[in-house]
Amino acid sequence: MQFNKHTAIYLQIANYMYDCILDEEWNNGARIPSIRDMAMQLEVNPNTVTRAYTLLQEDEIVENQRGIGYFTALDAREKVLKRKQKAFLENELPNLFNSMQQLGLTLQDLQRQYEKFIKETIES
Repeated sequence: MQFNKHTAIYLQIANYMYDCILDEEWNNGARIPSIRDMAMQLEVNPNTVTRAYTLLQEDEIVENQRGIGYFTALDAREKVLKRKQKAFLENELPNLFNSMQQLGLTLQDLQRQYEKFIKETIES
């Protein structure tokens, strides 16, 4: 995993974990790597991974079953989906609309590109 300098590493790890849940690499209720295993996998300090796991526990996306390990919540995917949708609508979409306005692009232009993207995604 390549980390960027502009965002705290533990937040990037949390986003990686969200992606694992959304991409269904980790299903609802699935056991996930231990803090130590995740730290070794990502080549980071275990304390950094602990911060990410704590964040996801506070958001009730992962659960620690004492003596057994960490698991995704039974409704983890739905919670992550809602969280990411909200962040997109509040943070990314306004930036997109601003860029569209500056460049003179319309919603029809966006729709054509989206349809092209979907077609290419299905074909590949």
